[in-house]
Amino acid sequence: MRRYLFVFVGDAPRMSHLKKFLLVWILAIMPTLSAQATLPPHAPDELWLLVDDKASTLYIYRGEQEIERFFPISLGQRGAAPIRVRGDKKTPTGEFRINWVNLDSRFHIFLGLNYPTPWHALDALNAGIMTQQEYDDYFSYLRRYGKPPQDTVLGGDIGIHGIGKGDPSIHQRFHWTEGCVAVTNEQIERLMELVEIGTRVVIR
Repeated sequence: MRRYLFVFVGDAPRMSHLKKFLLVWILAIMPTLSAQATLPPHAPDELWLLVDDKASTLYIYRGEQEIERFFPISLGQRGAAPIRVRGDKKTPTGEFRINWVNLDSRFHIFLGLNYPTPWHALDALNAGIMTQQEYDDYFSYLRRYGKPPQDTVLGGDIGIHGIGKGDPSIHQRFHWTEGCVAVTNEQIERLMELVEIGTRVVIR
């Protein structure tokens, strides 16, 4: 059973919110939809990733068929949660897409996710974590750049990465990241062979 490594340094939406949310979300995913126009959503042969917090496992699926799995993986030091706040060392749950790659990361390879998604922003607004102005600014940035801002109260730079020059024994025993999903360097190289920009990632 994996243990968490603690390091201590701690109403329904209004229709206007919902309309803005849906409109900007559609605009944000249009490039992905265009790139995959030949495939319907969740196509039978879609390659996608499932990250299971409780099982400490990353599953690779082709449609509904599991083709590979990585165990153990490491997540945020304080577990996984639907709403993540900057600096809380939690891994956000939900459905994401890989939208950028860093091949020169200190973690060897970094597969960036489109976090925070519009769903996370809406949940944060409803929970009183994000102000109305911050919510509006989030959508303005998303609409302008086609990707979510990384400097909101929800944090950013969430992705899947290797351990770089880190200690493999720590990786085997603890959840040690600031909120990302970590696999071994060999495993992240394997993922690079399989995934692409737009690959779906589900974290639960």
